Amino acid sequence: MLLSDLQIKRAKAKEKPYTLNDGAGLSLLIDTTGAKGWRFRYRFAGKAKMISFGVYGEISLAEARKKRDEARSMLAKGINPSDARKAEKLALQFAHSNTFKDVAVEWHTTKQATWSVKYAREVLNCLERDIFPYIGHRPVDQIEPLELLAALQKIEKRGALEQTSKVRRRCGEVLRYAVATGRARYNFAPDLSITLNKPKKNHFPFLTESELPGFVRALDNYQGSLVTKYATQLLMLTGVRTIELRAAEWREFDLSNALWEIPKDRMKKRRPHLVPLSTQAVAILKKLKVITGKYELVFPGRNDIRKPMSDAAINKVIKMLGYHGRLTGHGFRHTMSTILHEHGFESTWIEMQLAHVDKNSIRGTYNHGS
Repeated sequence: MLLSDLQIKRAKAKEKPYTLNDGAGLSLLIDTTGAKGWRFRYRFAGKAKMISFGVYGEISLAEARKKRDEARSMLAKGINPSDARKAEKLALQFAHSNTFKDVAVEWHTTKQATWSVKYAREVLNCLERDIFPYIGHRPVDQIEPLELLAALQKIEKRGALEQTSKVRRRCGEVLRYAVATGRARYNFAPDLSITLNKPKKNHFPFLTESELPGFVRALDNYQGSLVTKYATQLLMLTGVRTIELRAAEWREFDLSNALWEIPKDRMKKRRPHLVPLSTQAVAILKKLKVITGKYELVFPGRNDIRKPMSDAAINKVIKMLGYHGRLTGHGFRHTMSTILHEHGFESTWIEMQLAHVDKNSIRGTYNHGS
């Protein structure tokens, strides 16, 4: 028997909750407080299901029946009404946070776990400075390529070509995230690269194979600090980045097995890196152990042993040896890559030693062999 509004209004609370049925899966639950809520029960994929249609008073009998009929129509098409409701809520949630800035901040939040604090701050700062003032308020699905291009060209006009390229790529990641979350149709940022000037690559000064023996002899005869001398030698032998060496801790080294495991939080790619150590590198580390082994850091700062040695320390050694302008600490990576490639070593091994993803652009950056 179908329900009527009069019957519903007269329904009173009892000691236990009870239901009044309207048929075809629709019922009204009256709980012990007297509250009356609509329920729709159905079966989907052989399992019993139930969803709520709201409270009587807010949802009338006629509206509840309409919702039931819509749900039954979905079931006839093989759609689970509960899943459809979740998708609708999700779409509504995204509809209220669909500006470029909203999406960018959300994307940034999802990435923070894999980024250093410094890098995360840098990414957000450049978006806030160069992008949000121009398209941050715009619905992400309504932004035209020319709008983003105009914002990027403002950076380009400052002469910051490398920054322009970085910001374009980051905007591309935001748009790709918007596509993946259903708030944009396509990512047009990569297409804008052909309209922008490419930054000129300024490689770090580095030594060729023929120049290396002279530098090694000069370094062997260096009369300054042994710690910075050994740091420079290890940087040359391992090919790691300067910050990865300077912040090294003794617990990372297994000298008996000639291995150095750099934890992911110090790596640019945010993944741990295993460095095989040559006999020369092990010998240097054993000498260092006598000097700094009682500290946590292999290369503690001169004024504060809790902090790594200065980032200028190695370049100062290079300058004192007469190689200023011809070499930097980072240049050892270029030298290593070039020499190993010229001698026919497997490129994949070289890229792995340099802790790189094996991409042609990266190989081109470090390999200067003809």
